[in-house]
Amino acid sequence: MNAILMRGAFAAIGLWVATLFVGGLQFDDGVTLLLAGVVLALCNAFLKPLFILLTLPITVVTLGLFLLVLNAAMVGLVASLMHGMHVAGFWSALGTSIIVSVVSGIGGMFARA
Repeated sequence: MNAILMRGAFAAIGLWVATLFVGGLQFDDGVTLLLAGVVLALCNAFLKPLFILLTLPITVVTLGLFLLVLNAAMVGLVASLMHGMHVAGFWSALGTSIIVSVVSGIGGMFARA
């Protein structure tokens, strides 16, 4: 449970950073941002492995680039579940997913140290 909350915190920080750089991402308030981080961490922990398995052939054909689309789909899914999170479209979701992945990766490195 602690690992999911930590990943949720890193995802929330990544979402906050993404609001600074991605024009089509908005949150109504800070509570929504924190909840979206936790929901994104849960989606990445439980749903994303299933989607990776289902889309394995196209992921292999595209040499792994389809994983970017899956990450954007996870951001879009969270935006559809959260009433106070607004994503303008695919490119905003893609940019958000890249920023969240980088921030979460850096946070994970510091958490292990």
